[in-house]
Amino acid sequence: MARKSADDDVLAPVTVAVGQEDLLLDRAVQEVVAAARAADADTDVRDLTSEQLQPGTLAELTSPSLFAERKVVVVRNAQDLSADTVKDVKAYLGAPAEEITLVLLHAGGAKGKALLDAARKAGAREVACPKMTKPADRLAFVRQEFRGTGRSATPEACQALVDSIGSDLRELASAVAQLVADVEGTIDESVVGRYYTGRAEASSFTVADRAVEGRAAEALEALRWSLATGVAPVMITSALAQGVRAIGKLSSARGGRPADLARELGMPPWKIDRVRQQMRGWTPDGVAVALRAVAEADAGVKGGGDDPEYALEKAVVAIARAARSRGRG
Repeated sequence: MARKSADDDVLAPVTVAVGQEDLLLDRAVQEVVAAARAADADTDVRDLTSEQLQPGTLAELTSPSLFAERKVVVVRNAQDLSADTVKDVKAYLGAPAEEITLVLLHAGGAKGKALLDAARKAGAREVACPKMTKPADRLAFVRQEFRGTGRSATPEACQALVDSIGSDLRELASAVAQLVADVEGTIDESVVGRYYTGRAEASSFTVADRAVEGRAAEALEALRWSLATGVAPVMITSALAQGVRAIGKLSSARGGRPADLARELGMPPWKIDRVRQQMRGWTPDGVAVALRAVAEADAGVKGGGDDPEYALEKAVVAIARAARSRGRG
């Protein structure tokens, strides 16, 4: 869904991806890297934060190489670059190096606008990655995701998916990928219902939430309702994995405001607040135990065991116990 400029040479000397939708920003980077590696499998990729790009760093990275290797230099949060580094980037825009693609990720808005204006004036390829705040935009995104895989989904199925998953684009994209992988033929509303709906409290994410909160009995009850209403076991293991990984990522992150952590970890701010509440009682060892439990359950539901339901119950109990590991330490 990212909108691109008319001159859409993916390997243009400079690409600016503008917006705050993390999934689209990541895809803009992935598209450039894939194109560069298709042209040269040995392409060197340097992915830097604004803090890592100090004055002089860009000149170092883009200086001629003895082997004339192709290189992609990615700069995230370019709006936060220091004034001296912005001068370096502006100078580079006037004379970009051969065989090097510079990708600037910029949030848009007033901060750092001079750099964005300079990139546009220099003729940089631009990819728009705006936040999708409207339901209609998210619906269009889901339709495009299905079209991109070459698969058909009915309008009712697309709407049901948006209604069930919500506003997180990564979760929507993951749901589309899961349905495409698991289901043959046209994906309709009944298929989405089988995977994502039923009793509201019986969703796979409710199972995961109760488990990572250490509420084993409630998690098991939600698990049984989910299975009884037709939720696919693989969706439950996926939700459990996401829940545990979120605990691990946030527990190892630096402190900060939800908005800052959201950008750093690729989570929406509301999820940062929820995970903060859920992570009380967790330890690094507990996260490791829970991840192993999820991996074993995933193998169990994908043919590695005789009883997928038992594999899931075992994982839920293990995760709930791990959630209380600090209190037992």
